[in-house]
Amino acid sequence: MRGARRFLAHESRSKYTLFLRKWQGDSKKTAFFWLIICFFVYLHPFFSEKNHLYLYIIRYAREKWVNMAWYLHEKELGLNNKEQDIFMDKKIKALFFDIDGTLVSFKSHRIPQSTVDALEQAKKNGVEVYISTGRPKQIINNLGQIEHLIDGYITTNGARCFVEDTLVSQHAILPSDVKKIIEAADRDNYPAIVVSKSRFAIHHYTDEVYEIFCKGLGVDSSIFITDVDELGDEPILQVTPFCTVEQEALLMPTLENCTSGRWHPAFTDITARGADKGKGLQAMADYLGLNIEETMAFGDGGNDISIIKKAGVGVAMGNAGDGLKQVADYITTHVDEDGVKNALIKYCLLYTSPSPRD
Repeated sequence: MRGARRFLAHESRSKYTLFLRKWQGDSKKTAFFWLIICFFVYLHPFFSEKNHLYLYIIRYAREKWVNMAWYLHEKELGLNNKEQDIFMDKKIKALFFDIDGTLVSFKSHRIPQSTVDALEQAKKNGVEVYISTGRPKQIINNLGQIEHLIDGYITTNGARCFVEDTLVSQHAILPSDVKKIIEAADRDNYPAIVVSKSRFAIHHYTDEVYEIFCKGLGVDSSIFITDVDELGDEPILQVTPFCTVEQEALLMPTLENCTSGRWHPAFTDITARGADKGKGLQAMADYLGLNIEETMAFGDGGNDISIIKKAGVGVAMGNAGDGLKQVADYITTHVDEDGVKNALIKYCLLYTSPSPRD
């Protein structure tokens, strides 16, 4: 485990924290300590607010109640010694989320309310929220519930990254490699979606494309053109062939300057080798002035492997494939079972702060 938020933002190295850490793990001392906490809370109106030890304990008990339970009973959360040390030393400043199967449920095609609420609280706590998706920006059409929370985007699997109107990085596929992909689609008779900065073309449009990409993922079919040549000299950021795993395995060795990531059984996303979600994360971190250890990434598909490995903390959803789970730092619950919320609780990013006069 490489990164997590320290749950005491200002006092993690104070003498009071060190004092409290000595008490963890001893049930009698823990019980006695809780009695002290209750006593201080009960006598709150009678104490001077200039008493720093008192203020610290009150804040610890009321502002960090969930974190206190972790502090005294960390084994119940399944944290090992290394993870405990990381909690005290690291601070997550930015979250990066895949969309389909991570933020958005494949069942409801909506973001679970628990996820919306969790991201609202994380933003209140000063954590930034970014999207990391295989979708081009033009077809990101299912984030209306949290659009006001989003600080920037990694799109087309890292081929195009931006913050507001500022382009952070862009990587195009070589025209010769685009040609090879189209030739393979012609030879084996499968569709391929070709994505430029602003337009889409479908080579060999079929009912499969409509059922999976348009109907299943909610993409408006009217945005597609059916002649790839109409894209002209526009840089091609991504090609999505509807090929089998076996066909992909034969195609990719012919594309020395490309990489692929499969997040749906029916198709794979091909981008330039300099573009994947992990490289997109690094580009965004460099632009934002973030240490990579200050980032947390969430995903569920094969195209998320690079970013899960790269991030300070990589979280695999419970519905993720085995390949992703194997490289993740933490496996949370299913997208439909509060997966995002549970992971953010695990890393103490959802604490709530009382008003100063509470």
